[in-house]
Amino acid sequence: MDISVVVPVFNEEESLPELFDWIKKVLGESGFIFEVIFVDDGSSDSSWKVIKGLQKSDSRVRGVKFRRNFGKSAALNKGFEVAVGNVVITMDADLQDSPDEIPGLYRMITEDGFDLVSGWKKKRFDSKLTKNIPSKIYNAATRRMSGVKLHDMNCGLKAYRKEVVKSIEVYGEMHRYIPVIAKWAGFRKIGEKVVSHQKRKYGVTKFGWERFINGFLDLISIMFVSRFGKKPMHLFGALGSLLFFTGFVIAAYLAYAKLFLYGYKMTERPLFYFGLLAMVLGTQLFVAGFLGELISRSSSDRNHYLVEEEL
Repeated sequence: MDISVVVPVFNEEESLPELFDWIKKVLGESGFIFEVIFVDDGSSDSSWKVIKGLQKSDSRVRGVKFRRNFGKSAALNKGFEVAVGNVVITMDADLQDSPDEIPGLYRMITEDGFDLVSGWKKKRFDSKLTKNIPSKIYNAATRRMSGVKLHDMNCGLKAYRKEVVKSIEVYGEMHRYIPVIAKWAGFRKIGEKVVSHQKRKYGVTKFGWERFINGFLDLISIMFVSRFGKKPMHLFGALGSLLFFTGFVIAAYLAYAKLFLYGYKMTERPLFYFGLLAMVLGTQLFVAGFLGELISRSSSDRNHYLVEEEL
């Protein structure tokens, strides 16, 4: 299998037949052996019925249906799990990502040696106020914090070497940061390709202003998890030890003053309460690190989605 195309679907019944015909035309003309995996993320319309119809008419279509909406990250993770192609392409189902870009993305993976190639919608047809400007700010902050130099981190059109998608786990809302996750998994050759952006033809966008707030919080989360997720004691233990030691030094000084300085009233000094607070917080942070170590060593898969049907 040359290519697996993974398409998360949420209430996109109108665009699915046109999208598959477009993919089939482009990849068929290029002579690729391919599959298209539609992951229905709990759609409330007839998306699954359309997917089943496409599968009956063409065996290259595969489908997975979730019992409810688990989010784009869970859909991508399931698609990565079942994909068998040497190159995995992800794209949105709303026809704003062009399948004409797939051969170029494929060549960048197979010929140029990239592990991951992200699309860059340099010219967009979205509103400047609600999408373009906030997106530029978000991408600039992400580049600064993560060190991954991509202009459009959240573009749904991406290409991956098979080893990448089989080595990473995407959960929560971390689909925005798959290049960052891949980098920290050891895949360093990450590139981008300018791709065309299509105007939305059917339906409405599924994301609102909250995606920018959630994106910022997710960035902080992934920065922390990637660095300390497997070794929480390195952060909490170090901070806890430093605070406890500081409090202990303060307490030792006050105890010395109480014993050897006549009339010294230790509990009337504000420093006493600072020292006590430092020791209490230090102990709590150290215990938090210890519990984090226990949890990280016994945690199971974070993706708890339920598959209702699979084709």
